[in-house]
Amino acid sequence: MTSTLAPVWTWLRLDLRGRIRALVLLGLLVAVGSGTVMAAAAGARRGDSAMDRLRAITLPAHAMAQPNQEGFDWDAVRRLPGVAAVGSFLLSDVTLEGLPGAFVSYPSTDKEFTTAMERPVVLAGRVADPARVDEAVVSEPFLTAHRVKLGDTVVALAEGVRQPLRIVGVIRMPILLNNPELSTTIAFAERYHAAMMKGSGGVANAIIRLTGGESALPEFRQAFAKLTGRDDVEILDLAMMARKSAQANTFEAAILGGMALAALVCALALTGQAVTRYVTGSAGNLAVLRVLGLTPRQAVLAAAAGPGLAALGGCAAGTAAALAVSPLFPIGGAGGVEPHPGVRADWVVFGAVAAIMVLVAVGAAGFAVRYGLAAEVAQRPAAVRHRRSALVRVVDRLGLPVPVGLGVRFALESGSRSSLSARPALASAVVGVLGVVAALTFRAGAVDAYDDLARFGQTFQLTAWAGWDGRDFAPAPLATWAQDPDVLAVNDARIGVGTVGATSVTLYTYARPFPVVVLAGRMPTAPDEIALAPDSARDSSSKVGNIITLKARATSRLTVTGIVFVPEGPHNGYAAGGWVTGAGYQRLFPDNFFKFHQILLALRAGADPAAVTQRLATQFEPPLKPIQHTQISNILILPLAFGAFLALLALGVNGHTLATGIHRRRHAIATMRALGLTPRQCRQAIFTQATTVATIGLLFGIPLGLALGRILWRVVTDITPLWYAPPFALPTTLLLIPTALTLTTLLAIHPIRRVTRYSVSTCLRAA
Repeated sequence: MTSTLAPVWTWLRLDLRGRIRALVLLGLLVAVGSGTVMAAAAGARRGDSAMDRLRAITLPAHAMAQPNQEGFDWDAVRRLPGVAAVGSFLLSDVTLEGLPGAFVSYPSTDKEFTTAMERPVVLAGRVADPARVDEAVVSEPFLTAHRVKLGDTVVALAEGVRQPLRIVGVIRMPILLNNPELSTTIAFAERYHAAMMKGSGGVANAIIRLTGGESALPEFRQAFAKLTGRDDVEILDLAMMARKSAQANTFEAAILGGMALAALVCALALTGQAVTRYVTGSAGNLAVLRVLGLTPRQAVLAAAAGPGLAALGGCAAGTAAALAVSPLFPIGGAGGVEPHPGVRADWVVFGAVAAIMVLVAVGAAGFAVRYGLAAEVAQRPAAVRHRRSALVRVVDRLGLPVPVGLGVRFALESGSRSSLSARPALASAVVGVLGVVAALTFRAGAVDAYDDLARFGQTFQLTAWAGWDGRDFAPAPLATWAQDPDVLAVNDARIGVGTVGATSVTLYTYARPFPVVVLAGRMPTAPDEIALAPDSARDSSSKVGNIITLKARATSRLTVTGIVFVPEGPHNGYAAGGWVTGAGYQRLFPDNFFKFHQILLALRAGADPAAVTQRLATQFEPPLKPIQHTQISNILILPLAFGAFLALLALGVNGHTLATGIHRRRHAIATMRALGLTPRQCRQAIFTQATTVATIGLLFGIPLGLALGRILWRVVTDITPLWYAPPFALPTTLLLIPTALTLTTLLAIHPIRRVTRYSVSTCLRAA
């Protein structure tokens, strides 16, 4: 074995002495490629798993029950079978001095909260001491929203409450995600319990963790209804809400993973070509050693040793680079979910990428030696069948100028050793254009959804709260508001909660002509009809035309007339709930009870909500923005990044293949120069080659990209869900045509200079 490898080690030592610069450059190429792929792939996996990892260590609650009932007995709920922990919280109105819009978030007097469930992950500082009344912890968004920092002191204010609170920690747990929250201690809640109960009307709701997990939620809903005798209590599925957030993270991770895959393909192609050129450069010396007794196996090992060593060093450097940038991941919404921000090594990804890169480098070297790219070593020419392109035949028949025909042939024909790079160049051009157009089309849909809340079903621009818990604050002058010239429709929405089986459904009253996003079917027009939001329809296994039994303060059998969006509410999302007529609501709530009473104003196109608010002299608010709206904003940059990334890869591959193709064709070009081809015609041929590749990329990539972008956006709208409108990015796409042709022209400048500087005699002698 030692004698077999001795020539290999000798060759490697000579290779390192004589060609160290080439090996270092090869290692740098591998380092850049592997580091990019490792960082992107590890970041994608990290983002995709962030929610699962956070929930795995925080003992998350599975449900939030909101009876909004004074003096509710939560101890009875704790005794229900299947209940692992209950954390009740007060509906306080404790504000923070000098911080507009900031509140103390739902103080709890239960020790189970943050211990038996919703254990916080500490990002900075520490957890507040439960026995201290003057300590608090905050979520990361709180620091950003209110420009405070760890260690600052804020003052809690309410009737009978003025308490300084020092921020001792920054935490993360599922129940406080995405919102700027400040949480106090049990000691705070106990000291100011009476004052906060007075401010909330004695109402305390709760989050619940179940021993059977999310699958036990239907049984809990039934047991809760039996315990309380109420079917109108809203019980939120917190696990489902977490899954929806995780879906957005998965989508962001998919884009990043696509970038990683594209980078891997490009890195492998460039590495393989670089190794092939390196091995070809040493073919003559290996041929001499073959004459002296070097076996074919030893020749392969010797040729692969240097590139393999360079690839190993490059992968080590790439791993270090990926580790260095790992604190930047995960990106987008997953960054607010990651339980352990900072440096994180994904050794599965790092090891897999390193193994692939090294194997490709070694394999390319072996291939070059054994199968004809180093013909002096392999001692047999590569047998390749030359195939004519149909387009080249057409160009020949048309009798176009020689430079045009030559350039088209260079761009399209494959099969000979000199034109091996034609297909990769064409494929990369098509993929690059396709990716850019698909990204622009997809982003056009995302921008449209971000700019128009109607895509989320929020077809109104102003809202006012008229009552709560069955009591109106004051009569609302609906007729006066409806007469305003900018008001299209006014909807007097009474809001209550009913159940369909084990599914809670938030109900809104509806009256024409208020606009509603209808995904299927129609709106209800009779007391025995209902239109359900997508999530409620799915959870209750209801479809258009089904008859369902809905229980609230009374029971009613209703026909499902449509699948629709509803207003985003304090306790429901726009995809969960339903619309009923006023008469239908009266049947379900014969005592006229409502959980909330809300007035919705839809304005005419172009109307100024601020001006309408001023004219009507009422405290109106804009509609609530769904969490999905924030998720859409998180992905706006990703399509651009992905498109730019694919464009750069395509330009890099095309530039590389153009340059190497010219180098490989130098003998053929020299022969044509000797036969009368002028330098100007050479330049025109290379320019035609580059333009042909770009044109084919545009012809195939634009229509395919438009179709792919719309398909991907349709998938996102179905998952989110959103009201789908075909994205329109044609103006931006048309700008891609001159841009692509211009960039291609610039790529051709260097090869054009090289081809005109070739010495005809030198090239012919070298052949």
